[in-house]
Amino acid sequence: MTLVSNDPSLWPFIALSRSYSYIEVAALVAVLYDWALMFGQEVELVWRKRWSLVTIIYFSVRYAAMPYVVFGILCHIAYLAINWMFVVVNSMAGVMMIVRLYAMYQRSRKILVFLIIILLAISITCGVFVERETSQTSGEELILSGTYNCGYTITGEDTQIPYTMVLALYPAWQIFVLFLTVWIVVKHFRELRRSSTGWIIGGWLAVLVQPHVIYAAVSCLVLGSLSPKISSSTSEGALFYDYLVEIATILQMFVLGPRLVLGVREYHAKLVADSDAGTNTTIALQQRVHLSAGGSV
Repeated sequence: MTLVSNDPSLWPFIALSRSYSYIEVAALVAVLYDWALMFGQEVELVWRKRWSLVTIIYFSVRYAAMPYVVFGILCHIAYLAINWMFVVVNSMAGVMMIVRLYAMYQRSRKILVFLIIILLAISITCGVFVERETSQTSGEELILSGTYNCGYTITGEDTQIPYTMVLALYPAWQIFVLFLTVWIVVKHFRELRRSSTGWIIGGWLAVLVQPHVIYAAVSCLVLGSLSPKISSSTSEGALFYDYLVEIATILQMFVLGPRLVLGVREYHAKLVADSDAGTNTTIALQQRVHLSAGGSV
């Protein structure tokens, strides 16, 4: 169904819709810039390596950005696709995090099973909530003062709580992963200090901890957007915060997600190169940095 209207009272809605489109395009440009910047590393560290489940997930996450934004012109189909892509992409990023933690915890089956159960529970819960929301939402094309827009109507019971749960569960997972990462890094750091390896693990710490810190920071932004003072406000500050969350979420999914893989593989490649060149790297450090996953992460 298409609704045509030239009502001037709808101009603020038109301006808001257009501004969100600009934000999404700006985020897509940033994703494409990162892809161009990292393409050489991608070819070297992903394309030319043995393919694995993580490789497939990497490509799925890296190249899902374009349809995620382009779907914005397809109205109701876009609404369904974007909601499901949010769940799928975050779940795939969760798998990459599990692989990293599994290696960091020295292939502990207990931690692997524990993390898989948590991620499955979150993904299934979010999938159920998204299905519930999309099944009660209908879309229509809006031609407002000569501009194309999409409108959505919620039928049946309110879906605000399921939508809030979807936005909250994945950030909670990412903060939990940061906690587990810091815990094992601190533990290994103490062991390395006792073995007199010195402070040469700075690069290792950056590779392991930094992505999860950024993930957690974006997660805090998303959780902040759920505050009633922000979600129900129409002030310029609240609108700017929404724009910031929108950009940060897209960059988190399609830039930071792939870097979870590239960062570890790049550092592992440098470690192997230094070892082949005879660089003085301690055996203890090699055992920790290798992560038992040089070819699989």
